[in-house]
Amino acid sequence: MKKDFGVQPYLFPMPTYMIGTYNEDGTVDEMMMAWGGICAEDMVALNLEAAHKTVANIRARGAFTLAIPGTDTLEASDFFGIATANKMADKFERTGLHAVKSSRVDAPVIEEYPVTLECTVVKMEDEPYGLRVLGRIENVLADEKVLDEKGKIDAGKLNAFLFDQMQNGYYAVGEKIGQAWHSGAGLMKNR
Repeated sequence: MKKDFGVQPYLFPMPTYMIGTYNEDGTVDEMMMAWGGICAEDMVALNLEAAHKTVANIRARGAFTLAIPGTDTLEASDFFGIATANKMADKFERTGLHAVKSSRVDAPVIEEYPVTLECTVVKMEDEPYGLRVLGRIENVLADEKVLDEKGKIDAGKLNAFLFDQMQNGYYAVGEKIGQAWHSGAGLMKNR
């Protein structure tokens, strides 16, 4: 038997991504978000509320970074989802994290986040359901500690975590359980 929950945003897993921007005074703003992801080979889509300070920064600068936080930054990352730069000017400084300016876009790169996408804004669409930001990936930066022996990003080394919309929890990710486009290949054969 299944229980009816009505209309809810209940998909799992939901990503935890960190959006990095600069405020008008050049200070760093960082925001956690879960409603977005890859939408094309070189594009990301972010679904945001227009009232966020981060949205004003994206509009003003035409750029942002999108990073994957690790479990070692859970406290600071969650704080970035709780606090708003609209009311807390020293939001980033309170965490003790470190930022450097991206060499490709007008946005910060947070040194503690293992993977960062440097993005330029392609389009901002105000829709009745919210604001969608489309960004072009200009570059991907990865810390050497998350690379495998071939120099590729190893998802198991990210120590990433996911968001649970149903109970507002976070879940660590790491164990590889299969190979995409291979684990189900046996079902392609006629039986």
